[in-house]
Amino acid sequence: MSKRWVPAFLVLSTIWGSTFLLIKIAVTAGVPPMWVGAIRCLFGALALWGMVLVSRERVPRDPKVWGHTAVVALLLNSVPFPLFAFGETKISSVLAGVWNATTPLATLVFVLLLLPDERPSARRLFGMATGFLGVLVVLGVWNGVESGPLIGTLSCLVATTCYGAAFAYTRRFLAGRPESATVLSAAQVTWGTVHLGLVAPLVEGIPQWPGWGAVAALVVMGALGTGLAYRLNFTVIRAAGSTVASTVTYVTPLFSTMLGAVFLQEPVGWNTASGAVLIIFGVVLAQTVRQRPRPRQDTGREQDFDAVADQERHHAVVQGGRQAGTG
Repeated sequence: MSKRWVPAFLVLSTIWGSTFLLIKIAVTAGVPPMWVGAIRCLFGALALWGMVLVSRERVPRDPKVWGHTAVVALLLNSVPFPLFAFGETKISSVLAGVWNATTPLATLVFVLLLLPDERPSARRLFGMATGFLGVLVVLGVWNGVESGPLIGTLSCLVATTCYGAAFAYTRRFLAGRPESATVLSAAQVTWGTVHLGLVAPLVEGIPQWPGWGAVAALVVMGALGTGLAYRLNFTVIRAAGSTVASTVTYVTPLFSTMLGAVFLQEPVGWNTASGAVLIIFGVVLAQTVRQRPRPRQDTGREQDFDAVADQERHHAVVQGGRQAGTG
């Protein structure tokens, strides 16, 4: 197999791994968490709709599409984006990146609950238990946990739980749609912009100018973390397959840790590093290995979207929306 996908994979890992650094820059500059999420969604939506226009794809007209994407936006953008931003007012970007790595474990819980054809196995349950052990090691529960870091940690873990619910919901209601992932993601992140654009002024008022550094961080987080990252993710899926593409889940925490330590001088304790290894190992064990057969006559759009929905983006995925973007 050609290795031409490797540069795209590394850039994708860097973009998604840098999300937590960019969030930290924004909240440190005084951008309220709700506004971090709203501005991130705004620029993500602009990037995605730009791609839709360039590719000349049609805007969905089915009300069900807009209804389902509105639900996904709540779970994947409107709620978790502000939660991660709030969490990073209490904890480091390094720790937030580690918590984001638990997303596949949360996804598996909701997949087992919502999708009747998925069944728990000893391997999956052991993987989930290993991941939970990793969470306890990162927290350093033997030393007790201070209220500030605990609140930040819980905020991030609730966010990843939302991601897990969103991916399971997406698999059930959107994965088989004929629209491309870019179109569905654009609709979803647009809803996220609407949700947060309405709520943020009511909850946190109008933010003050945070400086060009914070503004640049928000623009990059939205436009690159959502738009460019999605394109790169599809490139890797098509060139190397969804199995290889899914390993970005394991690489992203490495980049987030490195960037936080280098640019923000954040400490990386032994329990953070070893706990992260346990979490990632648990994710590897718990990941579904059974592949569903796909009809040959499919266009590939549905397969692409299902593969992205099964990863975790934003967010990555997609971040910006992972589906349009993780973290």
